[in-house]
Amino acid sequence: MIELKSPREDFSKLLPAALRDDFPILQQVVHDEHPLVFLDNAASTQRPRQVIEVLRRVYERDYANVHRGIHTLSERSTEQYEDAREKAREFIGAEKALEVIFTSGSTAGINLVARSWGDANVHAGDEIIVTTMEHHSNLVPWQQLAERSGAVLKHIPITDDGQLVLESLDSLLTERTKLVAVASVSNVLGTINPVADIARRAHAVGAVVLVDAAQSVPHYPTNVRELGADFLAFSGHKMLAPTGIGVLYGREQLLDAMPPFLGGGSMINRVWLDRFTPAELPAKFEAGTPPIAPAIALGAAIDYLNRIGLVNISRHEHELCRYAYARLREIEGLRILGPGPDERAGLLSFTLPEPHAHDIAQLLDERGIAVRAGHHCTWPLHDRLGISASTRASFYLYNTPAEVDLLAEVLAEIRERFRPKGRKRAAGPGKRP
Repeated sequence: MIELKSPREDFSKLLPAALRDDFPILQQVVHDEHPLVFLDNAASTQRPRQVIEVLRRVYERDYANVHRGIHTLSERSTEQYEDAREKAREFIGAEKALEVIFTSGSTAGINLVARSWGDANVHAGDEIIVTTMEHHSNLVPWQQLAERSGAVLKHIPITDDGQLVLESLDSLLTERTKLVAVASVSNVLGTINPVADIARRAHAVGAVVLVDAAQSVPHYPTNVRELGADFLAFSGHKMLAPTGIGVLYGREQLLDAMPPFLGGGSMINRVWLDRFTPAELPAKFEAGTPPIAPAIALGAAIDYLNRIGLVNISRHEHELCRYAYARLREIEGLRILGPGPDERAGLLSFTLPEPHAHDIAQLLDERGIAVRAGHHCTWPLHDRLGISASTRASFYLYNTPAEVDLLAEVLAEIRERFRPKGRKRAAGPGKRP
């Protein structure tokens, strides 16, 4: 396993091949002969040995319910659970640990805000603003809130190259705007949105800002106070941690005023037969037995990412994406969705004239390459782009230029295989022999 001396150690000196030794799942072949090339990281990442070992240690040595038991195992679990909360607080630059709510993931965090803060603060005639590029998890909860409350849902449009039309905010933002919900990075386009600027303008009219940071927190440094986020949600499984654990950040003032979302154990201070009083933050929003071991493993994943350094990871992914962008553009007829390589995060979604995106993914899988195909939970965005589906390759710290080369080569073969009969490949500059 690779050991890093400090977070500032130059990642460019560490070959991703060396980092790959930390990931057991990557040390395999698929379909009997092809080394696994995992390029589906925007959906979910893999776990290093360091995280797996922490998860195993918790279950083998330390596991018990937290905050409740007056015995050694409960005290161990509680200490590690709350230590993970502090690591998450520091990771996103929150002011207080009580502003970090453990959830099952980004979707759960966004729905918590929609049900608790939304139902208490959004009423008929109020306005909610989202963007055209949102994941369904940051769209459907607001559609449901609008239906329950009678609020009006508005949308920030996008340009043909996948950028937000920020000028539209001048007319969209009004004194009736209660919430602006925006993804920091599009899970399809890779577009990096100017969240701080959007938040500044939203706050000027008194609106609250929620950031879906599922595609940004794992990849580059995040500071919720610098972003101006009132709420921010992300998922552990997209940043080397287990599934079933996520974080909702909320400003203390907002969380304190919100009613509990779920009822049950842990979220109460006192219960009578006809009423209850809620617990203090963060327990108020963590009803029932929490995801104890996954939360502790999230802390281990944060440790791992911090040892490498988010700046280094971001730089590596950016260079890998730039290289992939150039290689895939060499393939005749391949359309890359979204902005240019300098304005995107480390993922590329694309289409070919033939075959369908699902067939492309299956053919890539036959060569050991794992990608995502479909509408990626962004149906309205695909409607806006005039397509029914796309194929997505997404990168993380363990991916290599050699894997990008293989992706490009296999896509070129697929393109040739499905080229209409009688058409010859067009010659042009930059074509590889």
